[in-house]
Amino acid sequence: MTDKTIWFVTGAGRGMGVDIVKAALAAGHAVVATGRNTGAVARAVGSANDLLVVKLDVTSPDDAKAAVAAAVKHFGRIDVLVNNAGNFYAGFFEEIPPEDFRAQVETNFFGTVNVTRAVLPVMRAQRQGLIVTISSTGGVVGQAFVSAYSAAKFAVEGWMESLAPEIAPFGIRTMLVEPGFFRTELLTDESTKWPEASITDYAGTTRETVAAWKRMNGLQGGDPAKLADALVQLASQAETPVRWPAGADAVETLEKKANELLAQASAHRALSSSLARDDASP
Repeated sequence: MTDKTIWFVTGAGRGMGVDIVKAALAAGHAVVATGRNTGAVARAVGSANDLLVVKLDVTSPDDAKAAVAAAVKHFGRIDVLVNNAGNFYAGFFEEIPPEDFRAQVETNFFGTVNVTRAVLPVMRAQRQGLIVTISSTGGVVGQAFVSAYSAAKFAVEGWMESLAPEIAPFGIRTMLVEPGFFRTELLTDESTKWPEASITDYAGTTRETVAAWKRMNGLQGGDPAKLADALVQLASQAETPVRWPAGADAVETLEKKANELLAQASAHRALSSSLARDDASP
């Protein structure tokens, strides 16, 4: 047992999850670092007195329950959950096999749901907690070649926005993190499933897009270690943002989307406002 803040981080074997674990430890917190391969997690995050490595496949509700139980048994509670685990199925919608589309949603959306469902009873009993969910600018703005990924991330955004007022009475806060392009392992072959150029109409563009994105890997402008440090800083504040766009490109993306929504709301204002029943009460 410890009086330190207890962090529970998913997807801690590689990518941004490793940086978040290290940043939380460096700030003096205790951390439960989870992943499908505990050996890989341990090698990635190193060792520390206040670190517990636990197996967790987020697509398994039983794994989620067992990992949460192990965390509570070891540290006594969970103060901050970071839903970070995820992957990326790229491609035009028609070229993504149905089973891959479902797998994308299973990991990036239902994986987050599974872990949050397992953690919430602990936080409700404590009457306090913070649920941080790593979304994406792809959960705010859709674009070509990311339909499966954006479907999952848009679902995360809507679900978390709806969950927030349900759990607020129990002292539980939520924060959505929307990173732009960061130099993580998301575009590596280990994290991304690239599409086959299977439909003639898309084939040329598919090959060009895959090649361009692979060239982008390792050249993204964002520093995940800085994101992790900033995230730990925000999580320690009494009031956390409902949404945090991470990176200057993310801020620009959210501002652009907000302006587009305002323009769309006003584009047919008279027609939109003329749809009440004639016998409606004044």
